[in-house]
Amino acid sequence: MRTRTFATLALVAATALTGLPQFGYRAQASTPTALPSPASTALSTTPGGYLGVYERGVPQTYSPVETFARTVKRQPRLVLYFSGWGAQFQAAFAQRAHSHGSIPLIQMNPTNISLAAITAGQYDAYLTSYADQVRAYGYPVVIGFAHEMNGWWYSWGYGHTSPQVWKEAWRHIVTVFRSQGATNVTWLWTIDRNPRALSVVPRYWPGASYVDWVGVDGYYFRSTDYFRTIFGPVIRTIRKFTHKPILLSETAIGQVAGQATKIPDLFSSAIRNRLLGVVWYDVAQHGGLYHQDWRLEGHPLALRRFRSWASKMIAGG
Repeated sequence: MRTRTFATLALVAATALTGLPQFGYRAQASTPTALPSPASTALSTTPGGYLGVYERGVPQTYSPVETFARTVKRQPRLVLYFSGWGAQFQAAFAQRAHSHGSIPLIQMNPTNISLAAITAGQYDAYLTSYADQVRAYGYPVVIGFAHEMNGWWYSWGYGHTSPQVWKEAWRHIVTVFRSQGATNVTWLWTIDRNPRALSVVPRYWPGASYVDWVGVDGYYFRSTDYFRTIFGPVIRTIRKFTHKPILLSETAIGQVAGQATKIPDLFSSAIRNRLLGVVWYDVAQHGGLYHQDWRLEGHPLALRRFRSWASKMIAGG
């Protein structure tokens, strides 16, 4: 699948950079102090309020995000990065994002980690440490865990880990963070638009009390791709079991799909469907249909339309 190869490499690299072990023991919970008020860190759910981006090099550097902001003439409100299991919260990056008015969106991905072991508490040392760091940061953070689980391309996905085991791990992680007083977390439950696995999506739902936002990942690959064909079926599926706000948490339009001509379709449909916003995967890939050039830079017409429609989405929010 299009970005899977890079995402997996990014996860491995993130873990390697930290030099941290895979924690395999239960920690004793530390006592939360100076807890932030939930009201002070609660994020708005106004439709259209969030433009986000993913850039290569984050979270080791914030510079590509600054370049994107200058290019589109707007600061992204969400900045996505992938966190390998064992990696600590990137507080310096989060502070840099906050200084620009942005919010970190972190996908914690347990590559080749037993989700049953997570539920059993074997990684509580790691989770409590991470939660304490997030709590100490104090500003809003959006966190997802084991995203796109309705696909088969990740070790935690469909066919590798049962939906029940996945749900139990998700609930455990949310519970640990809450017990540590990390009330500044907005929990993002993220699925892929994969049309061949929509029937399994409800089986992964951990319950409304464990989720704040729903994320949907999906890309325009072909000239025949439109919002209604990519996201229409998955949104209808989601709305059968929850009315939580929906964010397009990872998306882009490839050159093969007709980037410049499809940008109005993406944003106007996000507005019409009252979605939270769009997180653009601003990376140039060169590996066939599923690994296209997704970047806006170097494509003047696409860039002009992106600026215009992003402004319309934000103004509508």
